[in-house]
Amino acid sequence: MNRISSLLASAFIVLLPLSSAGAAMPDAATALFGAKTVAARDSALSTLQAAAAKDPASAYAAGAGEFFTALELLASGLHRHGFESPQSFMLPLMQLPVPPNPDPEPLTYEEFRAILVAFRDRLEKSATTLGSVPADADIGMVIDLTHVGIDLNEDGTIAPDESMAAIMAALSRGSISQGDSALALTFRFDRADGYWLQGYAEFLMAQADFWLAHDFKNTFDGSFHMLFPRARLPLQDILVPPPSEMGSNIFSSEWRIADFISMVHMINWPVVEPERRKAARQELLEMIRLSREDWKAIRAETDNDREWLPGPQQKGENPLTGLEVGEEQVQAWLATLTMAEDLLEGRALLPHFRITGKGINMKRFFDEPKPFDLVLSITGPGIAPYLETGRILTSEDFDQIQREFGGGGFLTFALWFN
Repeated sequence: MNRISSLLASAFIVLLPLSSAGAAMPDAATALFGAKTVAARDSALSTLQAAAAKDPASAYAAGAGEFFTALELLASGLHRHGFESPQSFMLPLMQLPVPPNPDPEPLTYEEFRAILVAFRDRLEKSATTLGSVPADADIGMVIDLTHVGIDLNEDGTIAPDESMAAIMAALSRGSISQGDSALALTFRFDRADGYWLQGYAEFLMAQADFWLAHDFKNTFDGSFHMLFPRARLPLQDILVPPPSEMGSNIFSSEWRIADFISMVHMINWPVVEPERRKAARQELLEMIRLSREDWKAIRAETDNDREWLPGPQQKGENPLTGLEVGEEQVQAWLATLTMAEDLLEGRALLPHFRITGKGINMKRFFDEPKPFDLVLSITGPGIAPYLETGRILTSEDFDQIQREFGGGGFLTFALWFN
């Protein structure tokens, strides 16, 4: 299995209480994550939400369920309009393996923004609920990733091929046996992992808010037919080939390559909701804070029970990632968080490959938003307004951290660590 794809898919994990070594699990939590229909799942979620204020276990399960339904809101919105999932790291919000829709509804720019708003707002609800769980709450939920899922095709059911195991297999272009790998896909999630899931909610919120901060209608009109080829977008009749000539991979045919180039070229977005771009920075800072809380809690653990993210004192590799965590990796990750925080707070500047003596103030990039042009940001003119003198991070700063993760392993660890 491709590890990076598996780790991207891990952001979609939700919790199914099979047993508990901590506080007793509410019946509604078992019903929520064992549900085979959306109606049963939503009924159980409502019960948990009502109990969340007085019961940390209910709040923990409700927050996970809200994260779960945020992903489902995004998936169902995409499916409704005939989304074709691209295998491209350039579109991180568009990674869900949404099944084909033979009869998609037309899609407008305003409707696509509404899908992102609904997704983002449900993530915020999840983060708030998870954040209400006390730090010292006694939480222990054993989960099996082959038994949980989301309704990808809007038929009201949660089928085996919509399980987290199936989704991860699709993302990794591999396969996960529902039987042989059951033990390998079973983890015990505790309070520390609540910080982890909450951090991923903040990360995804930041992505959605960055999109929503801008008017990207030109990109939508000029290139989104490669993502929604039968949703009656403006250039569908001109640029979308017959179904027999279409490939499923974003880079599998010449027309998709051409549209991808068009998309990159048309990322020249005016700012329409500047507060959202400011919010994206705050959400990334909150993700950093939560990662620190996560590792503080992990390092305080004394058990070693099917850990999703084990500390150095909890020996054994994660069966899904094949990685083992040592003290060197933890220290390097904490240094990475400090570096990222310094960038987002403007205490350190981001270097640009063609500019010497000045660096990019990322705090001003978010808090003093100007139109975002991807190509001009890469080539230089687009980031000129944010250039300053000061402490500029160097390649040695990045290399020193990467060495602790085995060079090329940094990205894999980062996606896992959050």
